[in-house]
Amino acid sequence: MTTGPAHSAETEQELMRGRRMVAGAIVVGHAIKHLYNSGQSSLIMPEISRDLNLTRAQFGSLASVGQVAWWSATMAAGYLGDRFSNRAGLMIAVSLSLMGGAMLLAGFAPTYAAMLAAMFLAGIGPAMFHPPAIGELSRRFPDRRGFAISLHGMAANLGEVLGAPTVAAFLTFILWRDIMKASMVPAIIAAAAVWILIPSRKAEIEAEVTSLRSYFLSLFGLLRNRVLLLLIATTALRSAGEAGVSGFLPLYLRDELAYSEAAVAVILSGAQIAGIVSQPLMGYLSDRAGRKPVLVAGTGLLMLSAFALRFARPGVELFMSVLVRGALSFSLHHIFIAAALDAALGATQSTVVSLIYGSGFLGTLSPYVAGLVADEYGIRSAFVYGGVVLVVPTVMLALAKLKRPDVESVDAGKPPR
Repeated sequence: MTTGPAHSAETEQELMRGRRMVAGAIVVGHAIKHLYNSGQSSLIMPEISRDLNLTRAQFGSLASVGQVAWWSATMAAGYLGDRFSNRAGLMIAVSLSLMGGAMLLAGFAPTYAAMLAAMFLAGIGPAMFHPPAIGELSRRFPDRRGFAISLHGMAANLGEVLGAPTVAAFLTFILWRDIMKASMVPAIIAAAAVWILIPSRKAEIEAEVTSLRSYFLSLFGLLRNRVLLLLIATTALRSAGEAGVSGFLPLYLRDELAYSEAAVAVILSGAQIAGIVSQPLMGYLSDRAGRKPVLVAGTGLLMLSAFALRFARPGVELFMSVLVRGALSFSLHHIFIAAALDAALGATQSTVVSLIYGSGFLGTLSPYVAGLVADEYGIRSAFVYGGVVLVVPTVMLALAKLKRPDVESVDAGKPPR
């Protein structure tokens, strides 16, 4: 079993010093990242589809190509996050800067082919955020890992709440292309602020990863962990099912139900408010009662909400189905991450995060497949496709044996009792 490095007393003190400020900077930075993500996916993407006259399959392929870039960048960030774990602030700043640059390029893309290239680049920057950010939180809050990671996730919900109405407001007086171009400026400002607030620490004498060879050795060690492999597999299947639903929900609201941009913003942002409440609650419960009950219940409800979207009538039924998704999507993902960090016993934490995020590679083609299904059977069939896929991880988690590790054992790199 791979274990984490033994930190010196000086390093331990440095990790504890100012950890609230570091956590605050990471949380705010994550909220800003998802503000961009929410505005792009909920309102900008449907406008791109209309402007470029895309088929459902072409629309889905924009998300798929972004997932390819996401996976590649996530795995690279896992290595960098452990190799240079003392420079988490710099890596997060680079992530936000790349995100802003990709939005700028997307604003100029004139054709479907050019937009495919822009969406590929748009997947790189955001993917580089999580491994160094969550790895740093895990190192600084080993005693409250689930809760700290859930606060990181709560920021995602907050960004999703603010993103759609912010973009909807701008769309009332400027074009979507101008919004994309202008988004470069606040992204650079946020990157600079994060870099200042999360200063580089002294390099650890015994680093988690000292070379590319040691990285791959630690990676192969992690992949021998059966519990971690189960969590990677179930995360991958959950991501595939989710991609089939989330990619087409905004388009369904705009095209099929003919909702206005403002109405779409209210529905999707309102649902994310539930996630702001559920994130810390689920993190607290998973720390106290164990990860498995939260994972099984959350994945099961996510599956049911996908099927419900197929049959829900516009109005209260539809909003309740979207509300459940808003409460669980990001919240559940961060419990998967906490469970994976537990299973790895504190080893190469950024790499563990990258494995969980990178497992979403299985869902790379899922939006495209959902698009083909939607072209053939109607857009609501994409929700049925997503629900069917989500059945599998729900059953796998229900049958799995996940133990709740003792916090002191995990931090010491010892097997859980």
